[in-house]
Order: sequence, then C-alpha cells, then structure tokens
Amino acid sequence: MIFELSKNSRHGDNDLISVKLIIKGKVQGVYFRANMQKVAKQNSVVGWVRNLPDGNVEALLEGYQANVNHVVEWSKIGPENAKVNDVTVDFKEYTGKYGDFLIQHDEA
Repeated sequence: MIFELSKNSRHGDNDLISVKLIIKGKVQGVYFRANMQKVAKQNSVVGWVRNLPDGNVEALLEGYQANVNHVVEWSKIGPENAKVNDVTVDFKEYTGKYGDFLIQHDEA
C-alpha cells in the first residue's frame, strides 16, 4: 500500500519531513509503542510515540519522506494483536531535534 499523501504532497521521497499521527482503535496493551519503535529504527525514522488517556496512540515521526511513509503504512496495521480503526496524519514543520525514536511513558 502506498502512503496516499506522498502522491499529492509537495514533498519528494528524499525530503526531510515531520508528521504527527493519532492512531485509533485497539492500540494500547498490544505492544504498539515497542513495535513502532522497532519499525521506526529499522527505517531510520526519529521522534517519539506515547499512549493517550483516551486509549489512542500519538506519535511524531521525522525523517526522509520515503522512510516516514513506511512507518505510517505500518501504523495502519500495527502489531499482531492491534486493531487499527483510523490513523490521522498531520504534517508539521521539520525540526531535526530528535536523534532517536523514543517511547514516552507519560500520558498527555
């Protein structure tokens, strides 16, 4: 599956981008954050992921468009026991301030 926004966005595969995701569904208690961290690191994507009090998961991804797309596409399915109902993608201004992909344990 191709990340739909990449076809219509002004970004190219080699552009550095930042996106914020809200992942809705059965996404807590299924190792979603740990698996997202693994997928992000495999794709050289930095940022963070955390649980939200409403049962959703929030993530900020930074990296090359093509790499970020891989993580976004993975997030639409998630780990084995997850059931993702919706993923909201919001483009942000690239900051370059992250050096790793971290799991945040504090809820928003």
